[in-house]
Amino acid sequence: MNKCAVVTGASRGIGRAVAKRLARDGFSLALIYKNSVDEAKRLLEELECDAKIYKCDISDSNQVNNTVEKIIEDFSDVNVLVNNAGIARQKLFTDITDGDWREMIDVNLSGAFYFSRAVLPYMIRNKSGKIINVASMWGETGGSCEVHYSAAKAGIIGMTKALAKETGLSGITVNAVSPGVIKTDMLSSFSSEELEALREDIPLNRLGSARDIAEAVAFLASDNADYITGQVLSVNGGIVI
Repeated sequence: MNKCAVVTGASRGIGRAVAKRLARDGFSLALIYKNSVDEAKRLLEELECDAKIYKCDISDSNQVNNTVEKIIEDFSDVNVLVNNAGIARQKLFTDITDGDWREMIDVNLSGAFYFSRAVLPYMIRNKSGKIINVASMWGETGGSCEVHYSAAKAGIIGMTKALAKETGLSGITVNAVSPGVIKTDMLSSFSSEELEALREDIPLNRLGSARDIAEAVAFLASDNADYITGQVLSVNGGIVI
C-alpha cells in the first residue's frame, strides 16, 4: 500500500502544487479544503493516484479530529502531514482587531497544532512519520503591516523546532519550509508596481512559484531527508540570507 500524505489547504496555490508533486512520488493523498470545493474536485480529477478530499475548518479542533479519523478509516495510516493551509492579511498594527488577531493565530498556527496533534499517535505507533510545516520568511524576519501574520508564522517555526526534539526518538521528523515572495493568490492585493519592486529585491531576480515550494516539500517528505529534523528550509531566492 502506498504511503499516505495529508495536505491542508490543498485546493489552491502552494497546497495544490504540493499535492500534484507528492502524487508523482507515489503517495496516496488526503486533501483538506475549507470552502473551495469546486477547486478541490477539479484537483481530484487531475490526480492520477489514490486520493480523497475532506472538508475541514482547521481552526476547529473537533473538525480536525473527526477528519483525521475519517482519513485513518480510508487510508489506515498517515505517513506525511503537510500543514500548508493559511491566510494572509495586511494591516497597520494599530488597526488589527481582536478578531483579526484570533483568526490569524487560529488558522495559521492553531490549525497546524491541531492537525499535528491528531496524527501524531498514529505516527508514534508506527515509529515513523514526517510533519512538514509551511512557514514564511516573515516568520523569520518580521514583516511591516503583517505583525499578526509574522507572529503566527514565527510560532510555526518555534513549534517545528520544539516538536522535532520531542518526537525524534519515535522516528518522526518535523521540519518547515519557509517561502519567500511566491506568486499565488496571496499576492493578489499587490499592484504590478509593488510586485516589480519585490522582484528587484530578490537576488535571483524573479518571484517564486508554488512549484518551487512543492519541490522543497517533496524533498523533506522523501527518504532522502530522513536525517533532517527541526530545520527551516528557506525557499526565497536569496531575499533572506
